[in-house]
Amino acid sequence: MRAGLKQQQLADKSGVAVRTIGRYETRAKSVPKPDTVALLAEALDLTPRQYAELSAAAGFPAQEAEPRPRASRVPHRHGDRLVEAAAQLADEVGSRWRREEEQRKVHSAALPVRWRTSEELSDHWENVDPARAEPMDLDADLEQIVDVYRGVPTGRLVVVGRAGSGKTVLAMRLVLGLLEIRETDGAVPVVVGLESWHPDQDFRTWLAARLLRDHPGLGEELPDGTALAAALVEHGLVLPVLDGFDEIAAGLRSDALGRLDDASRMPLVLTSRADEYREAATAVKPLTGAPCIELADLAPADLAGYLRRTARKTAQGVPLWQPVIDAMREPRTPAGETAAAVLATPLMLVLARTVYGGTANRDPAELLSTADLPTPEAVEAHLMAQLVPAAYRTPIEGRGFDPARARHWLGRLARHLDRLGRHDLAWWELGASLPRGVRALLMALTIGALFTAVDLALVVVRFGFDPLTALATVAVDFGAGAAFGVAHGLLAGRRDTALAPSGMRISLRGPWRRRNLKRRFMIGFAGGFLLGAVSIGVRDIVQGIVYGAGPFDVSALVAFDVPAFGAAVGLATGITYAMLSLWERPLDFQSVPSPADLLKASRRTALAQALVFAPVLAVVVPGTGWAVVQVLQLLPLGEWRWTFEFGLTVGSYAAFMGSVGYAIALTAWGRWLVFGRLWLPLLGRLPWAVPAFLDDAYRRGVLRRAGVVYQFRHARLQSHLSGTRDDQA
Repeated sequence: MRAGLKQQQLADKSGVAVRTIGRYETRAKSVPKPDTVALLAEALDLTPRQYAELSAAAGFPAQEAEPRPRASRVPHRHGDRLVEAAAQLADEVGSRWRREEEQRKVHSAALPVRWRTSEELSDHWENVDPARAEPMDLDADLEQIVDVYRGVPTGRLVVVGRAGSGKTVLAMRLVLGLLEIRETDGAVPVVVGLESWHPDQDFRTWLAARLLRDHPGLGEELPDGTALAAALVEHGLVLPVLDGFDEIAAGLRSDALGRLDDASRMPLVLTSRADEYREAATAVKPLTGAPCIELADLAPADLAGYLRRTARKTAQGVPLWQPVIDAMREPRTPAGETAAAVLATPLMLVLARTVYGGTANRDPAELLSTADLPTPEAVEAHLMAQLVPAAYRTPIEGRGFDPARARHWLGRLARHLDRLGRHDLAWWELGASLPRGVRALLMALTIGALFTAVDLALVVVRFGFDPLTALATVAVDFGAGAAFGVAHGLLAGRRDTALAPSGMRISLRGPWRRRNLKRRFMIGFAGGFLLGAVSIGVRDIVQGIVYGAGPFDVSALVAFDVPAFGAAVGLATGITYAMLSLWERPLDFQSVPSPADLLKASRRTALAQALVFAPVLAVVVPGTGWAVVQVLQLLPLGEWRWTFEFGLTVGSYAAFMGSVGYAIALTAWGRWLVFGRLWLPLLGRLPWAVPAFLDDAYRRGVLRRAGVVYQFRHARLQSHLSGTRDDQA
């Protein structure tokens, strides 16, 4: 009162939640922490005497009344860089979620999402706040989520609710609200889906890896070799908002909750379906220090108000949804009871608005047909089935897809995700649901066909068409393609995981990065040796058969050529791969705000790497071959010759095939090119314009973005489109 500030103004200046200030003012909470008192004193600009009075009123002894400067939250020798990186991360997260909020039209007609405190699923209140033993009153609505969270001393909160109750939207609003009041060195709230985490993985390591995937700019290494992403997590500059605890496999949830409990008591927010969290919490215990709030169903009055505000009117001036609203009023009809049960979740309410809100020939009164839609499950299935036709009934920016074809392709994508066991639709994983052997075969056929087309054209232009020469050329080129196909399959590793974008760009500016040069050389040498040995071995065998050479001569040629040529290619690729590490730089912040931007960045990186490979291979491979021939001439093994023209041919062949094969078979962009843009459209599983289709589905509200990946609007929609029941998903 003396300062002339309202509660909200004081909250904005101090960083203390307005709900907490209100409780102090009404003495509903009379034991504030010393740090809270210090924040209030700083915001009120109190004199030492006034500070002592405030501290005394808070119940602290006189010796604790001296103001104390707040210690840095980042006690690290690279603290300034971490604070700067956190600020960049906060800008990027805020920008992404504001765009997502606009896309989802969250503010166009806000839903009255409310919740109540769940005593059953909350931890002991003494663990939440040692200064109190009575339960906390956290009942509120969506506009108060930031105040509710900041009123929890541990910084831990669990949000539960049934499917479609608005948990993800609540997480989004919490993140944007916390970013608005974030201090310079405060933690950055980041929404992360939990489905890909296995309890065997260290949680912090996994979290850092997810940050790197969605924010490649955090791949920068500090002088001590630590990546920015790992350093931000380690020093508490990331607040994980973990969405979808229920999406972890059922048999792993108890272990997962226990591992989260052991994560050094780090602040976090966890969302889950109520039953799944209850089962895990019963098996172990609720998350330590975390109160739990449970989202409530929408009341009939809320439904009526929302539908009346957001729907068009009929020609008679009556709200379109008036028959449904009347049926849901007391006393309800059986059909009104069913409609109220279905529309009680924000997901189904928004789906119903989408299905019946766009054209004049759709009447929501059909939801009241007890003959066609007798149960809530039938109504929900009806809304799910009508979403895609409703979303695709009008073109967007002059572009449109046939609804039936769009439904087919979306179903294919949904089944692809089901086979992978996840909800993140990543462009670099298209094709990952195919068996590894099939992928390797398709990759070998693609590269072999490309090499053959180019090689045959050059041979015909230079020497004319000769059947034997053409046969040898085809065999050699498909042998090289097979080598790249095998390398592509081996690159997936034991877990058969898709090759993810590196998050790096090639730049000749800036200081060289001299880390892991030996390891990079060994990896490059091993891969190059395999490719070179297989290619030259196939060439020698095929040419020996075509030109009638004896088995002894062919064997001798293979015995010398394979190690020599393999070593030549291995040396070239090892040197090049090590050189590339000198010029790799993390992608800039704000450079990949969407999946399409990451695709473009990955394409630029792959092509730049290929351009570096080409000249090195062109020089090192023929140079090594010439040196080997000089050694062989000293041995009694027949006549060996190496002409300049032959060396030029070998160098050109190695430069083209090595660089192109690398870009296609051994990069995330190349994998996308082969499967996402060629084979899957060729097989009818995707449209030819895949990026345009995904972006169009996003604009129509069928897909949503989560960082650099897409997701279906809701997990239930994915299950419906894939033809899988919810309990089997």
